[in-house]
Amino acid sequence: MTAVTESIDVNVPVTTAYNQWTQFESFPHFLDQVEDIRQVDATTNHWRVKIGGATREFDTVITEQHPDERVAWKSVAGDVVHAGVVTFHHLSADSTRVTVQFDWQPGDALEKAGAALGVDDHAVKKDLRNFKEFIEAQPAETGAWREDVDRGGLG
Repeated sequence: MTAVTESIDVNVPVTTAYNQWTQFESFPHFLDQVEDIRQVDATTNHWRVKIGGATREFDTVITEQHPDERVAWKSVAGDVVHAGVVTFHHLSADSTRVTVQFDWQPGDALEKAGAALGVDDHAVKKDLRNFKEFIEAQPAETGAWREDVDRGGLG
């Protein structure tokens, strides 16, 4: 498994950052490798991503979610094995630190080489910068899902 941890400070309240992050179908607007996310039900999403030129599809399930604090997930089916968490840290009334941590299993030789060279770390840094630009340019978040999810520590 390969681990990635990256953070960025965004100039929006913690509730705004959290609410936007729960709008998974908006991810293609700021996550470069994500082509499409379809919400299957309240806690399951189907992803289509392009990694190293190869299209991969997989399903994830939200394993833990607490409004304005964290969203954790794990893959449950498909071409990509990974699990992670994004946390939201109140810095001030109008500033939030967003931290993404995840572990993933590179599939083929190209993904393994990319992980060894830190391409995944660079990609997450870029995606977080894109999220910052996206959320700071919006007059408000595009939606919100504020339910609590706790699946007994799974994920």
